[in-house]
Amino acid sequence: MPKPAQATPKTIKKGAPDFQLLVLTFVLIGFGILMVFSASSSLALTSASYNNDALYFTKRHIMYAIIGTIAMFFAMKAHYSKYKKWFAPFFLITLVLLLAVLVVGVHLNGARSWIRLPGGASLQPAEFAKLAVILYLSALIAKKGDRLRDLRTGYIPVMLIVGLVAGLIMLQPDLGSCMILVATAGLIIYVGGASMKHIMASVMLLVLGAAIVFGISSLFTKDEPASGNYRADRIEAYLNPFADPTGGTYNMLQSLIAIGEGGVTGAGFGKSIQKLHYLPNPYNDFIFAIIAEEFGLIGTVLFLLVYAYFIWRGIIIALRCPDIFGTLAGVGIMGLFAIQAFINIGGVTKTIPLTGVPLPFISYGGTSLVIMMLSMGIMLSISRETNRALAEKQETGNGYTRRQSVSMRMK
Repeated sequence: MPKPAQATPKTIKKGAPDFQLLVLTFVLIGFGILMVFSASSSLALTSASYNNDALYFTKRHIMYAIIGTIAMFFAMKAHYSKYKKWFAPFFLITLVLLLAVLVVGVHLNGARSWIRLPGGASLQPAEFAKLAVILYLSALIAKKGDRLRDLRTGYIPVMLIVGLVAGLIMLQPDLGSCMILVATAGLIIYVGGASMKHIMASVMLLVLGAAIVFGISSLFTKDEPASGNYRADRIEAYLNPFADPTGGTYNMLQSLIAIGEGGVTGAGFGKSIQKLHYLPNPYNDFIFAIIAEEFGLIGTVLFLLVYAYFIWRGIIIALRCPDIFGTLAGVGIMGLFAIQAFINIGGVTKTIPLTGVPLPFISYGGTSLVIMMLSMGIMLSISRETNRALAEKQETGNGYTRRQSVSMRMK
């Protein structure tokens, strides 16, 4: 009688994606669709520019969500290790887009950050850059291993990539996206095991470099007359939102009014007052203020708890991945969501100066939503490998080699 076949990695079924992470993703996307409808319907209904269609933004947001869902499932089906090979062409395309937007980009609100596409759609290369840098750094650090701690051969080449992309984004200039990219890159580099003294020195250099690029771009880029000096206005709004209530600090003041009007229980879904031509772009950068007004303190806290659990769940999955690249990419993706959410919510609530970035999965947006969902597809692919490794361990009774990024960090 032949002996029973021993379980091997080839006979282990492909791991299933993390169910909780998948459900939480669709919960956030669904909630985002509801909030985009609530925040935009009155504006779209009363504007001929939007065909007096209350569902104008909602329908477009759903279309982007469908495209993002398709991208997410395709990314989830592919084994995450393939992104080690695919990151190079993706990164090169991103660099081309970042250069192109400086030449043919649409100038809006003092920045040239969008490339207009046929049919009225637009493309924001900075959103591609966030994911491209995550994949690039994850692959590069995984390849370097302990050599990352060497300044000349390990750390400097990594920082040159971050500095290049950050500099191109600052030339637009897009301070919010640059901050998010640099912070996310710093998180990946830290988890990858870089020396803290190298990290602190590079932070100082990046701040100095960003200030120089920002100053040079200000000499050659003039704000639109209608927008005024919006950078100074945002600093003034942070320091004193009542300084110019009908001018530069208007947006910040209206956001705080919306949050205050929400109280403990909120005005109720769809019953926001500030979205009625008081708060500009309530469906985008200031959508959290509408959430606070309509759902109050209780609803806002519940939303933040769900969001925090979503981030925590993703990070746990990344740390359990048996491969360094998967761990770094997963931490980078979930760190991106957390950092961008903090900058959006912090700006809307006057915790930090306002920078104007969308709230992931919630704010209206095309490129941002699609790229965020594509990133989640990669994250879910990582969860499949994590689950597969756990299933293999249970099936064979043998342990598997844990990824070394955390141990590298502890050295």
